Amino acid sequence: MLAAERGAAANTLSAYRRDLEGAEEVAGDLLAASRDELARLTGAWAHLAPASVARKVSALRQFYGFCIDDGLRDDDPSTVLPRPQARRPLPRILGHEEVERLLRTAEDEAAGERAAEVRMLALLELLYGSGLRASELVSMPVGAVPRDAPFLTVTGKGGQQRMVPVSRRAQAALSRWMAVRPGGSDCLFPSRTGHISRVRLFQLVRALAARAGIDPAKVSPHVLRHAFATHLLEGGADLRVLQTLLGHADIATTQIYTHVDAARLVALVNERHPLASRARGS
Repeated sequence: MLAAERGAAANTLSAYRRDLEGAEEVAGDLLAASRDELARLTGAWAHLAPASVARKVSALRQFYGFCIDDGLRDDDPSTVLPRPQARRPLPRILGHEEVERLLRTAEDEAAGERAAEVRMLALLELLYGSGLRASELVSMPVGAVPRDAPFLTVTGKGGQQRMVPVSRRAQAALSRWMAVRPGGSDCLFPSRTGHISRVRLFQLVRALAARAGIDPAKVSPHVLRHAFATHLLEGGADLRVLQTLLGHADIATTQIYTHVDAARLVALVNERHPLASRARGS
């Protein structure tokens, strides 16, 4: 149902499967589980963060909703489970100077036009310059690279496609990569078995951070995506535009980036509000 009707991505399906299998280890056969059996999960989850518990509860609620809709059960025992209030964590971000150091290091290393270093530069420019998810970037086919138009065709979560602008810097890095990229594969960033993995991308980014003199623990592909969003917002980008660029289905997901721009918003109100031009006390 998740795959056919909702178009859930492979990673989402795997996450739901893990949550349901983990619950079954504690509560037994989920299809026949009673409320008392399902209540054991509360104790088993006591050591988990509220966000993790909320995700597992959501998986079970959707599972039993499916069972009721398909006539496999006539009751929903998941009502016995807790309802934790999971607060969305604020994104980790990099400052402009740190991003510049990463880019400068990648550019210096790619000067010799060796394939591995040129590939790293192209990956970095697309992560920071277009805000792609790691999974979107590593799985991108060669056909997604435009010949003339400055856009990439990206397949995001749920198989949804969107057009993502490519900066002039990223276009230049991609052109350099295409000149040295190994042939024989339909993947933009090929490996021996297909395309490079998200884990490999994570390793490459952190290794680059170390070479740039930045704490590797602060840097990941997703942190660079956060930096893309945060710095665009700081530059005056509209939140709806940012939602489109990031491929967020719900603008509430995009709104988390507004916290980093609080100072600019205060200045904007003070400068642009109609009362700002009136002298205090007048």
